[in-house]
Amino acid sequence: MHAVVFAYHDVGVNCLKALLNAGIQVDLVVTHEDDPNENVWFASVAKLCTEKNIPYITPSASELNDLTPKLQALSPDYIFSFYYRHMIPAQILACAKIAALNMHGSLLPKYRGRAPVNWAILHGETETGATLHVMEVKPDAGDIVGQAKVSIGPDETATDVFGKVSEAAVAVINQVLPELLQGKVPRKPNELQKGSYFGGRKPADGQIHWNQSAQQVHNLVRAVAPPYPGSFTEHNGATMILARTSLKGPFPAKLDLRATGIQVVDNRVFGICGDHQAVEVLEWFPASK
Repeated sequence: MHAVVFAYHDVGVNCLKALLNAGIQVDLVVTHEDDPNENVWFASVAKLCTEKNIPYITPSASELNDLTPKLQALSPDYIFSFYYRHMIPAQILACAKIAALNMHGSLLPKYRGRAPVNWAILHGETETGATLHVMEVKPDAGDIVGQAKVSIGPDETATDVFGKVSEAAVAVINQVLPELLQGKVPRKPNELQKGSYFGGRKPADGQIHWNQSAQQVHNLVRAVAPPYPGSFTEHNGATMILARTSLKGPFPAKLDLRATGIQVVDNRVFGICGDHQAVEVLEWFPASK
């Protein structure tokens, strides 16, 4: 079997390795140039390609359509997308002789779209996972090929959960590869009406609104904790990034639960929330750092 792989991030590296280990011939990898303005804390697809002597390219989104003749000439059995960040045009998807398949970091149809792990934590989910699905022009909308679930602990951050999702993605690939290698694509409907779609997140979306409940604030901190941009609040004229919080008491009796915002009591830092409950700030630092 021959494949062209669009890939980035840890999921891209791990799933590409799984394809190679299964004996699939990867004729071309399409990946991204790292953004100098982004905290690149994850593994490099380009580096893996160099190590494995796999041809790779890094086109911009506007250059993708120009790849169609190249992919038509390669005539891959499969096109895979593993955390590739651009929408892949329909004419490229059509170059796959058997199927074009994408790995998404949620249990579809829930959390279609961008930043699925972050959104799941933000909404207080206790589980998520990885889904391999048939690619269509509409994002994350095609039939489901395989899924694996992972738990989300009450204090786990997006990075913690993303590590689990990366492992789940490889488990899904290994689960369906025997059939894919025979040219068979298992399918079940992706019931979009039972799911949800979310857009990308910006660093500014990390601002803490203390009128929210303590659980909502704690979930936001977990969802965007470093190496993501972090949740933030103002304190004594400085913007502070909250890296870790706790809902576990007991809290000092001197806390004024009627006054929302930051309070420092007994050399401990607390955030008082709109439901008259507190989160303890276990780790924070100035945004300037």
